[in-house]
Amino acid sequence: MKKSLHVRYFAVLREQRGLGEERVSTGAATAAELYEELRARHGFTLRADRLRVAVNDEFEPWGAAIRDGDSVVFIPPVAGG
Repeated sequence: MKKSLHVRYFAVLREQRGLGEERVSTGAATAAELYEELRARHGFTLRADRLRVAVNDEFEPWGAAIRDGDSVVFIPPVAGG
């Protein structure tokens, strides 16, 4: 069953997508499945093991289930200076 999610992107993902956030309709069951779907769709260059994921403002493991209406954030490594 398809679910509607609010997805936010930061840093390099935001640059590669050209958007900071979007509504996504997906059949993905987990955060990992969602990221791989979006990576294929948008051409993201980072593998999931280089990112953190938060679901509804809480860091979660990649196997975390996602549900209709969830907010998902993919957080790439950030270089500081």
